[in-house]
Amino acid sequence: MKAMILAAGLGTRMRPLTDTCPKPLLPVDGRPLIEHHLARLARAGIAEVVINISYRAEQIVRALGDGERFGLSIRYSREAAPLETGGGIQAALPLLGEAPFLLVNGDVWCEALPDLRALGKGDLAHLLLVDNPGHHPQGDFCLRRGRVVAEGKAAGSEARLTYSGLAVIDPSLVANEPPGAFALAPLLRAAIGDDRVSGEHFSGRWVDVGTPERLAALDKHLRCRRP
Repeated sequence: MKAMILAAGLGTRMRPLTDTCPKPLLPVDGRPLIEHHLARLARAGIAEVVINISYRAEQIVRALGDGERFGLSIRYSREAAPLETGGGIQAALPLLGEAPFLLVNGDVWCEALPDLRALGKGDLAHLLLVDNPGHHPQGDFCLRRGRVVAEGKAAGSEARLTYSGLAVIDPSLVANEPPGAFALAPLLRAAIGDDRVSGEHFSGRWVDVGTPERLAALDKHLRCRRP
C-alpha cells in the first residue's frame, strides 16, 4: 500500500512560524513534523509515499529528497496553488494508482496508523477516530459496530468522536469530481450517508498541530518522554 501525506497548505494558523518555514518542516522533538510521519510509515512497512506540495515547496523537497534516508521512496505532487484536501488527492492519483492508499494529514501527530487491511468491499474509506480534543469538543462522527455514522442512535447513546486526519481511502472517492480545488469532508459525509465508510477508535495520544501553542506542547511532551 502507498501512502499520501497532505503537505500543501499555507499554514496560516501557525504564523509567524510559517512565514519562512512550511508547516511540515516545523521542528518537533528535534526534527521536522513530517519526519515523524515518514518514520512511522517506514516502520509500518510502507515503501512508497506521495507528498503534495505548494507553499514553499522547494524547501520541503530539499529537506526530504527522494526519501532514501528514511527507507522510503518519495514522489511529489506539485500544486501551483493549494487544491484543498480533495483536490490535492485527486491531482495525486496518477502517482498513487488505482489501489486504496493510506492518507495522512500533515497537520497532525499520532502514535498509531489505521488498520491498513480494514477497508471493506464496496467501502470508500476507513477512518481512524480519536477522542475529542478540547478545541473540538463536539466531535465529527459516531462509531457503531465498526461503521462510521453521522449521528448516534439517540442523544447520549453513542459518543461522538473526532476524525484524526488518518484514513485508508479508495481512489474512487475523489476520482470523478471536477478537477480543481475541493474539500474532502463533503465527500466523506456523503459516503457515510451511503454506509460506505468504516472506522476504528484510537484512544492513545493524538495532536492536531494547528497552532504554535499546540506545537510547543507536543514538543515538550515528546522531549519529556525521552528516557
